[in-house]
Amino acid sequence: MSSAAPTPTPARRLPLAGVLRVGRPSDIWFKPALSVVVAVGVPNLTLLALGRLDLAMYTMAGSLCALYAHNLPYAARARALAWVVLGMLAAVAVALVTASLTSSAVVLVAVGALLAAAQKALCDATRIGPPGPVIFAFISSASLFTPQTLGQVPGHLALAAAAGAWAWLVGMAPGLVRPHGPERRATARALNAAAAYAEMFVATSASTAASTAASAEASPTAAAGRERARAARAAGAAAVHAAWQSLFATGARSEPRRALERLVVRAEIALAAPADTDPGRLRAWARDLRGTGPVPSAEPASAADELLGVEAERAAGRRPLADRLGPLLPLALRTALGCALAGYVSLALGVGRPYWALVTAASLYQANITLTWSRGVQRVVGNLVGVLLFAAVAPLAHLGPAALVLCCLAFNFGAEALISRNYWLGSICVTPMALLITEFTGFQRPGELMTDRIVDTVVGALVGFAAAVAVTNRRAGDRIEIALDTVERAREHTARLIAAERPAPGALDAARRSLAAALVELRATADAAAGEWWQRAVPTERVLLAERTGHRTLATAVRRQGLHALEGTRA
Repeated sequence: MSSAAPTPTPARRLPLAGVLRVGRPSDIWFKPALSVVVAVGVPNLTLLALGRLDLAMYTMAGSLCALYAHNLPYAARARALAWVVLGMLAAVAVALVTASLTSSAVVLVAVGALLAAAQKALCDATRIGPPGPVIFAFISSASLFTPQTLGQVPGHLALAAAAGAWAWLVGMAPGLVRPHGPERRATARALNAAAAYAEMFVATSASTAASTAASAEASPTAAAGRERARAARAAGAAAVHAAWQSLFATGARSEPRRALERLVVRAEIALAAPADTDPGRLRAWARDLRGTGPVPSAEPASAADELLGVEAERAAGRRPLADRLGPLLPLALRTALGCALAGYVSLALGVGRPYWALVTAASLYQANITLTWSRGVQRVVGNLVGVLLFAAVAPLAHLGPAALVLCCLAFNFGAEALISRNYWLGSICVTPMALLITEFTGFQRPGELMTDRIVDTVVGALVGFAAAVAVTNRRAGDRIEIALDTVERAREHTARLIAAERPAPGALDAARRSLAAALVELRATADAAAGEWWQRAVPTERVLLAERTGHRTLATAVRRQGLHALEGTRA
C-alpha cells in the first residue's frame, strides 16, 4: 500500500444527459402496483363508507407498507414486512406524540429531520430495497404536522396497525398461487445475465482477434468492447449472487429449490466458461421459469455439476446491523442537515406545509453526490409535471369523496407502474396523489396547494443538494481499501483450497461464495465512491485488477470443484 498522501478527486461535471432517459420497466412492476391499490383501497373505501375519510392518513401509514419486499422469498418476506410495519408504527408514534405535545414548527421540523436520517440509515443498512426511506419520511413528516391530542394517539396508531396487518396479508397473498415466485425470478435474472455475458464475451473475443490481425490492439472499439464485457461479467456475478441469496432465504431445500439451484449452478458455470456456453439454452430456461409451471429440468452434465451448490449455506453470513450502520453515518448526517435546512427555509418563506420540502430533501440522498444530483433533477421535473396533472384532475376529484378516493388509487397504481422506468415518471403520479391526500380532511384551493408544492420542491431540492455537497463522505475511500483487502483475502483463501489435494467437504464451495460476495461488494463500493466529491482518488487500476484476478479464481474454483466432486462420486 502506498504511503503517499491521497490525492483528492476534484469536483466533476454533474450529468444531465440520460438523467431523464426512460428505461425498461421492472419485470414485476405490476406486483407493487396492484398490491398498493388493494392495500390502500380496502381501508380507504371502508372509511368512505363510514363517513370518516378524515382518518385515511393514519390507515395510509400501514397500507403503504405493501410496497416493500416484493423481491424477497415469502419466508423472508414475512419477516421483512413485519419489521417494515413495526418500523412504520414506531415512526408514526414518535410523530404523533410530538405533534400532541408541541405546535412549534421549528421543533417539528427538527424531529422530522432526525426521523428521516434514522430511516435513511436503517433502510440502507438492512437493504430493504425500493421504495426505501421515502415512504417512511413522507408518512412521519405528514403526521408531525397533523394536529393531535395525546388521547387521540392510541386510536390513530390502532388504525395504522390494522392497515399494516392488512398490508402484510396483501404482500404475502401471492405465495398461495406461486410459492416459489421470487426465487424463480431471481434465478431467471441470473440465467439471463450469464447469457448476456457469454454473448458479450464471444463478441469481444472476435473483435479483439480482428483488431490484433489488423495490428490495432489498442483500438478504441476493442477497448470499449472489453469494458462492456467487464461490466456484463460484473452484472452476471451480481445476479448469480442475488439468486443464491434468494435461495438461502427460502428455508428447507425442497425439490423445486433443488431444481432452481441446478439452474443457478449452470449460470455460474457459464460465467466461468463463457466460450463453451449456449446463451440460447440459458435464456430458454429463464423463459420457462415464468408463470406457475414446473421448474425446468436442467439435468447436470455430470455429477460434479449437481454437487456444486449443495454446501451453499456454509457461506459467510451477513454482517451485524451495527457494523453496516457505521459507514452510513455520513449519509445520515447529510439527510438530517438537508431535511432540517429545507424545512426551515420553507418556514421562512411562509409555506404552509414545510414537511413537503423536508420530504423532497429526504428523497434525494443516494449512494453518492452524482446520483443525488440525478435524483434531484428527476424529482423536480416529475413534481412540476405532476402539479400540472393535478390541476387537470382536481375538478374531477372534487366531484365528491368517492371520486377523490378513486383518483388517489389510480395515482397509486400509476406511480408504481412507472417509477421503475425512471424516478421522474413515477413522481408525476406521486405528486397529485400527495396533493389529493391532503384533501381527505376537506377540499382545498388547488392554486394554493400547487404553489406550496412547487416552492417546497424547489427549496427541498436546492437545499438538500447543497447539504450533500457540504457533508463529504470521506469514508468512501476507506471502504474501497477495506473491500479490496476483503477480496484479496477471499481470493487467497480460495486459491489455497483450489491447490489442496482434498479440501474439507463444502470448504471450497463456501470460499467461492464468499469470494463472489466480496467481488459484488467491491463493485458496489467502487461505483459509490466514483460519484463522490472531494476525496481521495478511486484506485481504478487496483479495483479492475482485483476484479479480474478474483473472477479468474472463481472460474478456476468452479472447474476444480467439479473435479473434486467427480472424484468423490467415483470413490
